[in-house]
Amino acid sequence: MKVPRLFQPLALRGVQTRNRIVISPMCQYSAHDGHMDDWHLVHLGRFAIGGAGIVFSEATAVQKRGRITHGCPGLWTDSQIPAHARIAQFALRNGALPAIQLGHAGRKASMQRPWFGNGPLNEADLARGDMPWTPVGPSALPVADGWPVPHALSEAEIGDLIEDYAFAARRALAAGYKIAEIHGAHGYLVHSFLSPLSNRRTDSYGGSLSGRMRLALEIAETVRAVWPGDLPLFFRTSAVDGTPEGWSLDDTIVLAGELKRIGVDVMDCSSGGITGAATAADGGRKWQPGFQVGYAERVRSEAGMTTMAVGLITHPHQAEAILADGRADLIAIGREALVDPNWALHAARDLGHDALFETWPRQSGWWLAVRQRTADFYVPGSDAPGA
Repeated sequence: MKVPRLFQPLALRGVQTRNRIVISPMCQYSAHDGHMDDWHLVHLGRFAIGGAGIVFSEATAVQKRGRITHGCPGLWTDSQIPAHARIAQFALRNGALPAIQLGHAGRKASMQRPWFGNGPLNEADLARGDMPWTPVGPSALPVADGWPVPHALSEAEIGDLIEDYAFAARRALAAGYKIAEIHGAHGYLVHSFLSPLSNRRTDSYGGSLSGRMRLALEIAETVRAVWPGDLPLFFRTSAVDGTPEGWSLDDTIVLAGELKRIGVDVMDCSSGGITGAATAADGGRKWQPGFQVGYAERVRSEAGMTTMAVGLITHPHQAEAILADGRADLIAIGREALVDPNWALHAARDLGHDALFETWPRQSGWWLAVRQRTADFYVPGSDAPGA
């Protein structure tokens, strides 16, 4: 039987995925002074055991002031490497490629954890000990009314920032990650430089499309220079801002072409988030399954770049159709993996790829195969055994 596209390996430079399923970065807001702990090991480890091909750790700040919240992890100091190394090595031992998303929250820094409100820090947060710090951005424009006004970065500070991306990438490599991704989406720092809604600079980092792309391209070039040539580099984009005056899909295609020239291998196509806390392009509508797949499709087609589709992809047959139709090369699963950490293993069975639990970890697969061969299963509505 032909192997489903979802379970065909993909070669990316010198590494190969076991399938096309990626666990998208999902913030846990549970780090301590930028250091991850056992929560992160178990949270991410279960996705590697669950059969995913690539497992991303969450957005990781390259500077302390680049955290979204007090609970966000970082790689701005060497003491943060060991916790990352535990996660990366566990993923590798269990067949997944460990990946890290390097980012800077920009003007969305110094926020509340979502369960405390997901907005600017307030008196209740200060009473808990979550003290604010000054966010930074391309211009002194807040995310929305009531949010802090960011400090507009000077060109010298931009130079320091780019250098800190290189330092963080070196630490990620020391930890054992095999894929790095630059976070250029969801209203965080890189995206805020790209979007004309948030970038009102008049120097060489603003104004025209080429000026607004400059920071993203310089970060990508710097990270690519320190990231080994046999390891892939991804870039997450908000493909559209969702307003006619904002960043557009046409802009994204131009950016993708420039990133490809620099040596970025995969465009991770999300959307929105330039204003407010949401990441979707238009918070006023209800999203439909696969609502962002078209962005990955156009970048793949027009920029000739490998792409990853993300956003309400929840069913194996849906994911398989996206790949089979040539709309993307990788499928990112996020919140659906929280519902089912074994999503990839269940997808293999749903698509007829693994009838005997052969893709499952051997510690559990052999048990399940024995049960399947030797037991009948309860069918709802039938008489239970012994009734």
